[in-house]
Amino acid sequence: MENKFIVSSSPHLHTSATTQRIMLDVIIALIPTTIVGWIFFGIHSVLVTVSAMAAAVVSERIFDLIMKKPNTCQDLSALLTGLLIGLNMPPAIPVWMVVIGSAFAIIIVKQMFGGLGKNFMNPALGARCFMLIAWTGAMTTFREPLVDAVSSATPLAVMKDGAEGTLPTLMQCFIGLKAGTIGEVSALALIVGFIYLLARKVVSIRIPAAYIISFAVLTFFCGKNAFNMNYLMHQLLTGGLLLGAFFMATDYVTTPTTPRGMIVFGIGCGVLTFVIRRFGGYPEGVSFSILLMNLAAPLIERYTVPKSFGNMGGARK
Repeated sequence: MENKFIVSSSPHLHTSATTQRIMLDVIIALIPTTIVGWIFFGIHSVLVTVSAMAAAVVSERIFDLIMKKPNTCQDLSALLTGLLIGLNMPPAIPVWMVVIGSAFAIIIVKQMFGGLGKNFMNPALGARCFMLIAWTGAMTTFREPLVDAVSSATPLAVMKDGAEGTLPTLMQCFIGLKAGTIGEVSALALIVGFIYLLARKVVSIRIPAAYIISFAVLTFFCGKNAFNMNYLMHQLLTGGLLLGAFFMATDYVTTPTTPRGMIVFGIGCGVLTFVIRRFGGYPEGVSFSILLMNLAAPLIERYTVPKSFGNMGGARK
């Protein structure tokens, strides 16, 4: 009678990982690209990212106080959302716009739908798209790195206009010497951060791999300059593709959790990004692609759930 089987509800596997630890790991992974952005774009880029983080945390705390909820700032999710918003901003954008964007992300996209774990889209990307609509001019005006000159065209815009001869070199794109948002310019820094996340087992490689490979295949065979490897590499190394694939398409809340679902989600993001970049009027398509796939995530998850052991099939209820 001493050896009793204890029957309890799931989950039966436990881990030391907490929401706070996961958020901290992602913040750590974003440090390289944040530092590179600050070095290349100067003090105003520091103000933009710090203001975005501060506004996100303050918005979350104020909402908690108004709704008489426990303090949720300690899980670091608001801080991470603010950092991602800052990294998705043009270096010269006015700080007050960033503050409004962070408040929108936390209050409207996240808290109005129940808080962490219940939002139906990525809050940082929701805020970015809101800001693109509200302040199109400010959100599409970029600076060249290491200089004070303002550039009106990112490499993606240059390729959209067919002026590939004026593009930065692939090495410049890899390091980050090109116009773009604060956190997207350095492919090297983004890859270093993603390797850290993989080493910590915070994210799976399924979504980023499916995203990047599907986009690359379509761009190589069906792009504006098909079968041109130089054009393909510029498409991969410029814009928000790597930032989106590594750090936003892998969001736990708004993406499928099943292995097949992750692959379907990643392919969907890749296809939509290609379609928008190739046929749309806007040169970038990462934010819109991930948000559209966020909406499809519950449906993808439903039809990609593995069969339970011993299940012989049958009609889905």
